[in-house]
Amino acid sequence: MFTTLSMLAPWRLRVNTKTDRGSTPMMTSNERRILILLAIASIPFAYVNTLFTQTVSFVADDFGRSDTDIGFGAAVVRWGVIIVPPIALLADRIGRRRVLVLSSWAAPLAAAVGALAPNYEWLVASQTIARPLALVINVMIIVMLTEEMSSESRARSLGYVAIASSLGAGAAVGALPLADLAESGWRFLYVGSLVWLPVAFVLQRKVPETARFARVHAQPNAAAVARISGSRFTTQVACAFLTSVFIGSASVYLVNYLRDVRNYDAFGVSLFTIGTAVPASVGLIVGGRLADHSGRRLVGASSLALGVLLVALSYATSGAAMWLAEIGGGLCLGIAYPALGVYRGEMFPTAHRGGGAATVTASNLIGGSVGLIVAGRLLDAGWSYGRVMGSLALAPLVVAVVVLMSFPETAHRELEEISPDDAGA
Repeated sequence: MFTTLSMLAPWRLRVNTKTDRGSTPMMTSNERRILILLAIASIPFAYVNTLFTQTVSFVADDFGRSDTDIGFGAAVVRWGVIIVPPIALLADRIGRRRVLVLSSWAAPLAAAVGALAPNYEWLVASQTIARPLALVINVMIIVMLTEEMSSESRARSLGYVAIASSLGAGAAVGALPLADLAESGWRFLYVGSLVWLPVAFVLQRKVPETARFARVHAQPNAAAVARISGSRFTTQVACAFLTSVFIGSASVYLVNYLRDVRNYDAFGVSLFTIGTAVPASVGLIVGGRLADHSGRRLVGASSLALGVLLVALSYATSGAAMWLAEIGGGLCLGIAYPALGVYRGEMFPTAHRGGGAATVTASNLIGGSVGLIVAGRLLDAGWSYGRVMGSLALAPLVVAVVVLMSFPETAHRELEEISPDDAGA
């Protein structure tokens, strides 16, 4: 939903170590270098993360599978996320850099195995490994951004990285017409995963360990002293789950909806996806600025609610109205992403930030799998896409209310203020 070729924003950030609360954040040269490297790291993550979603409709046609099979397969791929927390917990012990580099090598290689799939089950199994490895990359990016960026630019930095990751997602979407070149043309997209291996080489040579991890890791009792707030953890996990119940289904079934209901071919699907997603890049920039300047809660909750309603509306309309609803929904969700996504790193102490952020990510993917299974069964039972998506949209609307009522405001605050035990560690 956030596809764009606008990769220049991080390079145009001014370098200055002084900043006033609420003013436009300035970045040091080191912060800018880290941001650029993590933006590059996000590209293969987004490609591998998008790959199965974009191709599953073509794969299902090739192997003669139903909407229920699509939903179940996509759910299984998401359930592979259970391997993410253990790997991220390893990052709390051996470092963020080492886990990021290893995952950047492994994810494209595992994704490319899908090109050899003799059946639907083989493809699902291969991507159940590949996609979680890509998600580890994303978790490490969030953690490293949180620890390296200043209190005045964390949300904005996350928005910039999301714009960069759109290049990877856009590559997967842009390559979709290859699926129409032959009966099994979707295999070309899986081979394309290997294009991103040089990124792992760059990260291995250039990415440093975060200063916060190095400080805490040097203290033997850091993990024992630092504690995760139970209420914060529970709220984060629940909200991630509920949000993805709708977002996961809306993203996976978009291709099927456009092909089966609106009679779009692969080129038409690619054009619609890119054309409606490019404006979301504006939302990512606006959302990051607003979240760092005015606060996360109101910006995140209001834009999430409006974005979900508009995306759901796009499944119940056609023609120009469908395009406009999807564009508006993508713009609003683009605003919501940096405002709410930054909480995944901010709400946990440094000694447990990798594991905490990964568990929230796992909950997000599991919520998506539940939504996919429900949506697939309802569609096969004769429900319209509009009715299904409208029903699932209720889940993230609940999240918007929870954010307003219970999330703390973390803008302009140092991580040690947000998680007091971190300072004690």
